[in-house]
Order: sequence, then structure tokens, then C-alpha cells
Amino acid sequence: MRAVPLRAINDPDRLRRLMSAMLLLEADLDLSSLLTRLAQEACALVGARYGALGVLNADRSALAEFITVGLDPEDADRIGPRPTGQGILGLLITDPHPVRLADIGAHPGHVGFPAGHPTMHSFLGVPVKVRDTVYGNLYLTEKLDAEEFSKDDEVMVTALAASAGIAIENAQLHRRVQQLAVSDERDRIARDLHDAVIQRLFAVGLSLQGMVRVARSTGLDGRLEKAVGDIDETIRQIRTTIFELTLDHGPGLRSDVLELVRELDAVIGFEVGVTFDGPLDTAVDLEIGQEVRAVVREALTNVARHADATEAGVSIAVADGWCTLTVTDNGRGLSGGGSDASGPAEANSGGLGLSNARRRAEKLGGLCAVDGREGGGTTLTWKVPLHP
Repeated sequence: MRAVPLRAINDPDRLRRLMSAMLLLEADLDLSSLLTRLAQEACALVGARYGALGVLNADRSALAEFITVGLDPEDADRIGPRPTGQGILGLLITDPHPVRLADIGAHPGHVGFPAGHPTMHSFLGVPVKVRDTVYGNLYLTEKLDAEEFSKDDEVMVTALAASAGIAIENAQLHRRVQQLAVSDERDRIARDLHDAVIQRLFAVGLSLQGMVRVARSTGLDGRLEKAVGDIDETIRQIRTTIFELTLDHGPGLRSDVLELVRELDAVIGFEVGVTFDGPLDTAVDLEIGQEVRAVVREALTNVARHADATEAGVSIAVADGWCTLTVTDNGRGLSGGGSDASGPAEANSGGLGLSNARRRAEKLGGLCAVDGREGGGTTLTWKVPLHP
């Protein structure tokens, strides 16, 4: 660990304030709040009206994140997009050493402020390092009680930045430990579901299948077959859950579809059921995934407009080289009155939603069909071959 430069601070009162700020930073293990607190504490330490922390991108060539304090929300909105490290802000990116300026505008590297930006003159910037690698830069402007920031201010903020580097590393380690703990727990739950729940359900299903022949004489065979079918569906859903638990939960088709459906729940008026089967996030490429999202949106929007449904479901399965999307509802179905009466894909009218879905499927070498459901409603089946 790098030593925090405290010996250069001779004022006991300023040293106490610095130590207090350091303790506050070290106590915060949430990285996002820690970065905001760093900018706030730096402003308080040296009397700056405005503060910002710019976090560098992966190759340390520009700012990937820019956290500000001291700006009113209205001012922030007027300024527009956050800076990426041009002009004065870029000085610390190319040469990570403290910079003090009495007047930003007089520096040859100044590129001007965007419209709506507050007036700023005095400037102090210091790099923030994590294990001798620059993590970001701390920027302070508009010294409140003097024309410019002093050398003592620079020493104070440099010391705070050094302490912040240690706190940031601790927060990063804490986040990684949490992620590992969550991953371990997901794996444990997945093992328990597979070893206990699925095996028991499978055994019960086999027992019920064996009883069907005996039950035919009593007329109970239909009910037993339905129970076996329900168990098979439960096993399939649990296997899907196990697959999700063991995945790295980053962006993917599953999460995108879930987010889209939850967004449309408010439009439809009820919660739409969603099930997945198979390796969607690894087997479905970008092109097919985009079409799947589009068809889900069109189909559910049509349910909201035309079906008068109270239930709907979305199922996406990947198996045997195909991606199959199924959207069901219990609405007016194929024979419900009027040209607009239909299920998920405007089945009666052959409208735009169904035409779009068919065109999307045919473009990928697949097919799209809409069928009525027993008891009312419709089923849209959209099926395309996976790219090799």
C-alpha cells in the first residue's frame, strides 16, 4: 500500500479534518456512494464550490464516468452530456500530476465551457490512484474564500486522494467477495433443485405413469395423464431456473425479454407469464435475438389492443437447432367478432402485427402461425433455425 502523505500538513485543525474525511471514506464499502463522498469531502476540505470525480476508461485514455457535486440539477441538465476528458480535464489524463490554476480560462489548454455551464476560474486537480495505477481524477473549482487554491490545499487533496485509492480498492474487493458469495449461493440452490426436487418429481411422475393403465377401468386415467403432464412441465421450468442460476447474469436475451415483458405488463393490464427453455443466451445470435424481441413486443402489444384477454404467456425455447417463440392469450380468439378481434397476432384481420411476424420469420428461413386455443384465445408460434 502507498503511504498517505500526512507529514506535509502542519495545521492541526486541517489535519483533524483530513483524518475525519479519510475515516468516512474508509467506512463506505459501496463504490458508487464512495466516489460521490470523495468529491464531497474534497470540496469541504478546501472550500471549493464545485467538485467532480472523473473515472477513467479501461485504456485510461478518456473519462468513462463523471460524478459532480455542487451543481443544481437544473444546471446539470442545461450543461448536457458529461465531459470525456478534453481541455483542462485532459491534463491529468496525459500527465497524472496535481494541477493548480488561478484562472482556467487563461490556460492554453482551455477549450471553453458548454452553454449553460457555471462560471469557473480557480482550479485544482489531482489524480486518484489504486495501487499506483490511475483510477480517475479529482477536480475542484471556485475556491470560496480566496482567489485561488493554495499549495496547502493541494497537499490536503493529494492526501485525501491517496486515502481514497485505498478505500476504492477495499470497495472493489468487497464487491468481488459479494459477487462470489452470490455465485456460490446460486450454485448451491441449483444443486439442491437438481438433486432433490427434480429427482423426486421424476419419481412421482414414473409412479403415476404406471398407474394410468390400472386407472383406465375407473375413468381416472385422464386425470392421471394430466397430472403427469403437469409434473413434466414443472420439471422443465425448474431446469430452466437451474440454468439461469448457473449463468453469469449479465446482459442477454433472457434478461432483455423479461425486462420488455415487465415493461408491457402495465400496457396489457396484468402480469404476463414468461418461461425459457434451453441455452438462449449462448445459442441465439444477435440477429435472431433482435427479431425475437420485436415479435414479442408486437404480439403483446396486439394482445393489449385487441384480445380482451385476462391471461397471456410468452415462452422461448432453444432445441434441436431451432428457436421457438410462443405467445398465448385467453382472449376473443380467431372467431371473436369484428375485423379487429384476434389474439396475439391479429389473426382475423391478417393485420400488420401478423404480417411483420411472418416476414421476420421468413427472412430467417422460419415460419409463423396463429392457431385458436381450446376454450378460447390464440397461440402464435414463431420458429426460426439457429445460425450455425
